[in-house]
Amino acid sequence: MSFSPTGEDEALLVAEIISGNRELFRLLIERHQQGVHAMGMGFFHNSEDAADFTQDVFLKAYRGLSAFKGDSRFSTWLYSIAYNTAVNGIKRRREYRSLAEEDALDEVSPESEALRRAVKQAVLGAVADLPEKYRVCVDLYFFYERSLLEIEKITGFPLNTVKSHLFRAKKLLREKLEGF
Repeated sequence: MSFSPTGEDEALLVAEIISGNRELFRLLIERHQQGVHAMGMGFFHNSEDAADFTQDVFLKAYRGLSAFKGDSRFSTWLYSIAYNTAVNGIKRRREYRSLAEEDALDEVSPESEALRRAVKQAVLGAVADLPEKYRVCVDLYFFYERSLLEIEKITGFPLNTVKSHLFRAKKLLREKLEGF
C-alpha cells in the first residue's frame, strides 16, 4: 500500500500501522518531525533538548497510536501530545520562549534586513512580555497555523478561553507596538 500522508489519509495510515504495518510510522515522522522539533526549540531553546523532546513525542505517539480515533486530524492529536510533553518538561525548568523569537524571514537588501531586525526586536519584546498562556496560543495560531479548535484540543483550554487569550494577546501587542 502506498501512502502520501496528507490530512485526509493520515487516519488510513494510522489504521494501517495499527493493523501491523508498523514501518509506515516513519511517514508520519517525516511529515511532522520538523514541526514537533520547532515546538521543542520554542520550549527548550537548544537543539539537543529539542531533539530529545522530538524523539520522546514520537515514542509516546507510537505507543499510544491506538488511542487516535480520527475525531481530529492526526497533527492535532500529535501536537497535543507534544504540547503536554513540553509543558511537563518546562514545569521542571519554568521557562518558555515563543517561536516569534526564531528567525523565520530571509531578506536580501541591507536596508530591509535592518528594518526587519528592528521590527522583529519590537515584536519579540512585546511577545516576550505576554503571559505564557497567551504566548502559547499566539504561537499555535500564528506560527503553527492551528485552528482555534485545534488549539483547544492541544492545550486543553476551553474554546472560549483560547479566543479570549488570542484577543487579549492581540490587544496587548497592539498597545505595546502602537508607537513603533
